[in-house]
Amino acid sequence: MWAMKMLKKDWNEAADQRLNGLNELDEFPLKAYESSAIYKYNMKQYHDQRIEKRESVVGELVLLFNYKLRLFPRNLPSKWTGPFLITKVFPHGAVELDNKESARFTVNGQRIKIYLGHAESVHEVVETYHLDEF
Repeated sequence: MWAMKMLKKDWNEAADQRLNGLNELDEFPLKAYESSAIYKYNMKQYHDQRIEKRESVVGELVLLFNYKLRLFPRNLPSKWTGPFLITKVFPHGAVELDNKESARFTVNGQRIKIYLGHAESVHEVVETYHLDEF
């Protein structure tokens, strides 16, 4: 009470000032959430502009990414196998591939890349590097 008399404020004015301070504290997380949502939206737009859109075509030769490689094998095999022939493209991004033994299987479209070799030389691409040579 003596502090209120020192500041020469009345009780109503002090209560209003306290409520305004509490309201500002409640608004702070909302502003932080809004600015974080705006930042995420802008980053998504920036990222989506730089994504290369790839569309697969039936009859195209592609290489398949082999993600099941051992960490430290004696020989370093290539990460890509193939070429494979695309037989069907699904609307959700999956692709059906056909190998030289006519075995068909479905893979994610992000695991393939276009084969730039000659179409008549459809064989298994095998690159091996021997560690003993170094």
